[in-house]
Amino acid sequence: MVLLQPDPFLSELTGMYERNTEKGSVWVTMKRSPMKCREKLNKMALEGESLELLCLVRATDGKRNITTLLSPKEYLKFQASYATVLKAHMHALKKRERKDRKKPAEVEKIPEKEPKKQKKSPSKKPSGSKS
Repeated sequence: MVLLQPDPFLSELTGMYERNTEKGSVWVTMKRSPMKCREKLNKMALEGESLELLCLVRATDGKRNITTLLSPKEYLKFQASYATVLKAHMHALKKRERKDRKKPAEVEKIPEKEPKKQKKSPSKKPSGSKS
């Protein structure tokens, strides 16, 4: 994996989308990441220091993986730029076919009737004697 700054990450992500326009997929994942070992995290928690969590963003097209880390300050700017990249490359998606659902203008609700109980018919038992 290649760790990039946010701007080069977005340009590389744009390249991935362009290479996979006709055929292929691009997967992007985001998750919270402290990027420090547990011992340091526990020590910081005991001392009462505030913990700044980073956002780890990964993208792959199956052949190449790229990664970037975002601080909370950079996140909003990155999110706006990322949304622009996504909107620019949404043209390759297929339109969803929707069924036309026509609702009658004035449809009154009919109260549901309780299901009728079936009566048990007397069972005919064959008699033991033969005539």
